[in-house]
Amino acid sequence: MDEKKLKKILTQVKDGKLEVNEVVDLFKNLDYKELGYAKVDNHRSLRTGYPEVIFGQNKEPEHIVGIVSHMLEHDNNILVTRTSEEVFNKIRAVTSVAKYNPIARTITIRRKTTKKPATHIALVSAGTSDIAVCEEAVVTAEIFDNEVRKYFDVGVAGIHRFYNSLSDIRKAKVVIVVAGMEGALPSIVGGMVDKPVIAVPTSVGYGANFGGLSALLGMLTSCASGVSVVNIDNGFGAGYLASMINKL
Repeated sequence: MDEKKLKKILTQVKDGKLEVNEVVDLFKNLDYKELGYAKVDNHRSLRTGYPEVIFGQNKEPEHIVGIVSHMLEHDNNILVTRTSEEVFNKIRAVTSVAKYNPIARTITIRRKTTKKPATHIALVSAGTSDIAVCEEAVVTAEIFDNEVRKYFDVGVAGIHRFYNSLSDIRKAKVVIVVAGMEGALPSIVGGMVDKPVIAVPTSVGYGANFGGLSALLGMLTSCASGVSVVNIDNGFGAGYLASMINKL
């Protein structure tokens, strides 16, 4: 249930096209739907403007399918993150419009399209090894109807590659910067653009990288202003936040 649908229902009541008892039935599961293994938050779109997203990791495939099946009763777009092709095949049996991104490990189901903002999001990555996290951010931002422009493999080991794209990157309303190893790229980007920078540390790197911890700490201690940081490998969080900023 989002604001647009709620207004439509209330207008139909006002115009006599819906009976009060019918509306009561519609509102019985307005806040959430109890599935036994999950409480699906039907009210989230109304509160935040964005529907609930399904985090697929460690969930039983049947549970994910059950949640998706319920969400299909509504008009919202559906996003499943950290999931597998096995789960996708099961969901395809429920809806043929589901799409799987094997790099991002996401499933998307588009039920509606809204007008995209005139502005766009820039996605900048340090290395090719970071692309899986980048793709999760891109899929997230795109399912929420944002344009994303990608600039891959422009890390500090060959920083001239970044400067070659800088004039284009500056045109974005918000910039996502994804980097592993020592995580230096967001500081450079933050010092060169006048837009918010969302830094995403990845677990890419050798032993002293500590599974992304060195990149995370480097980004948190960035001397560049306007840099915020999400968790290690959290492309979803970056894409979601970038969408909110892009639509302000």
